[in-house]
Formats: sequence, structure tokens, C-alpha cells
Amino acid sequence: MKIKIKKIMEFIEYLDKTEVEIIKMVEKAGYKTSENKKLCLISENYVGFFNRVEKEIIICTSNAKKREGYNLKRKKNKDIFYRTALHIKKALRHEAVHVAQECNDGNLLKIDRRFLMNPSKINALNGSISISGEEEKERQAYILEDKPRLIKKGLRKYCL
Repeated sequence: MKIKIKKIMEFIEYLDKTEVEIIKMVEKAGYKTSENKKLCLISENYVGFFNRVEKEIIICTSNAKKREGYNLKRKKNKDIFYRTALHIKKALRHEAVHVAQECNDGNLLKIDRRFLMNPSKINALNGSISISGEEEKERQAYILEDKPRLIKKGLRKYCL
């Protein structure tokens, strides 16, 4: 008899209640989450991916930690922990937007047009477009990654 052991993913320790709720909604919609897969090796600049074919969100915890200089000696540094957590939370929320878009037949979510992307995200946007080739979907994900209530609303509306 085979016993299936579910591996606890490290990125979970960086999340707040809101992101845990988002993961539960994503899983209820038939998607899974995983951590530090081969895609993460593309560049240390990427902290998350959405794999449409495999129906999964990939969180690159090791990349988030490297970006912030997180290591065992500095693990107790609250500022580094906070910044690492912020990268991981935003990545999870960003990729959850792509899940909601997929649930909406691959279309953009209906959001208020007054929402604009923070100009500081333009480099990240360009990097994401170079991988996905979908500018408007990426732009929307960067807009919404700072709005978890709207992400949950989109997941509820289109996926559940």
C-alpha cells in the first residue's frame, strides 16, 4: 500500500491569512501550487509562474530569498523576512489573477478602468510579457496583485 505524503511548501510560512484563502480558492478551482520548479531557474528575477497546461501556480521561494539576501545567518532579520514575504505574497496574488483569467475563458477580468499599474512595475511587466506574450493579461495581474480583495472576488466570480 502506497502512502501519499503531502510536502509542506516553504513559501507558506511567508503568507498571511488572505493569501492562504487565495490558495484555497485556487485549489477549489482545480489548480495546484508548487514550489521551486525548473521554471524558476530561468532567472532569479522571477518569483512566480502560472503554468496553464499543468494548471498550477509555481512559487520560486529560493529566488525571493536570494533577491533579498536571505540566508541562515540573517534569518532573524525582520526586514529581510518582510521583504521576502512581500515578494512571495505579490507573486502568489499575481499568478492567482491568471487563474481567474483562465476561469474566465482566457479573458481579462472586468475591473474598474480607473485602476492603473504602478509605473515602478514596468520592468517586471516587460519581463513577464517576454515569457507569456500577453501584455494586457500581465498588466492586469500587476494592477491587481496589490488588491487581494479584488483577486478573491474574481476567483469567486469566474472559478467557483
